[in-house]
Amino acid sequence: MITTAWAATRKGLFELRHDPAQGGWSIGRHSFVGDPVSMVLPAPAGGGRMFAALNLGHFGVKLQASDDGGASWRELAPPAFPEQPEGAEGPPWKLQQVWALERGGDGRLWAGTIPGGLFVSENHGETWTLVDTLWRKPERLGWFGGGYDAPGIHSINIDPRDPKRVLLGISCGGAWRSEDGGANWRISAKGMRADFMPPEQQGEENTQDPHRIVASAADPDVLWCQHHNGVWRSVDGGANWSEIKPPLSGFGFAVAAHAGDPGTAWFVPGVKDEKRLPVDAALVVNRTRDGGKTFETLRAGLPQAHCYDLVYRHGLVVHDDGRRLLMGSTTGNLWSSDDAGDRWQLVSGHLPPIYALRFN
Repeated sequence: MITTAWAATRKGLFELRHDPAQGGWSIGRHSFVGDPVSMVLPAPAGGGRMFAALNLGHFGVKLQASDDGGASWRELAPPAFPEQPEGAEGPPWKLQQVWALERGGDGRLWAGTIPGGLFVSENHGETWTLVDTLWRKPERLGWFGGGYDAPGIHSINIDPRDPKRVLLGISCGGAWRSEDGGANWRISAKGMRADFMPPEQQGEENTQDPHRIVASAADPDVLWCQHHNGVWRSVDGGANWSEIKPPLSGFGFAVAAHAGDPGTAWFVPGVKDEKRLPVDAALVVNRTRDGGKTFETLRAGLPQAHCYDLVYRHGLVVHDDGRRLLMGSTTGNLWSSDDAGDRWQLVSGHLPPIYALRFN
């Protein structure tokens, strides 16, 4: 059975195809050649519209849609902020990047942006509305940028049991959740710790830097967070977080959660702050199968010397079958695994820097 995935990169969007009869993964069509693609959202199961968000710098953010599986594209109006009132505090109300795109079970589309805006579309991306209930929260003025100058929403988790339950990850602004489709929001980062803050402020929920938050589809109340200062797990939908201790380093950007087993997740550890490279220049993946009690460090097939690949927030994904994984780096290397990470194979060593990977 052929499986399709997508790689959003610094120089366009690549279609990836896995065909067991042909020996594994291959690179197919290439769209938006030369343009930075910050995020991709594949079509839903059974067909429909897919999206690609482009960040063209001086020429602004663009949103492209395809109704034929990526064979052709048409431009849609991207999310847009209202006019900024005179004297309004915080970063400029101007779209800098679409950092997250997700689809709920009710068909609504959600977009997370820099600077810290959440948008929703009720009409398949034809128009977008700023979720004003979150944007007007006074706590938003306490958010600040992590890797970017302005804060941004990079993780959007929609409960498959109830699409009104939404949990966000914000750098740097903690985790926020809504139980009513975005009508009301509450901060939800209790238990996280920000070591980069003064000691008396390290536990403040609104200054946390969760690099990525993902949920298990089998039990959406189980959430995994790769944070700037460690790894956290929640078993109550994000109300409380407990730190777990992976080997080598708690720092990293990427985390993937097994769709069918809420105890299994994968992480890519690194050296933090100004370095941001693999520990000891050896790329590894940490995997837990018991909710973070123990870990295996997976190295087979990955470079173990003179490796400086960084895996971004959305650069590690696992298929719904829990066995096939894809991992892409800022150096343009793309690896795959067909056995839950036990062994890895290099798919390509010369792609552009990889921003995001998604299975169809």
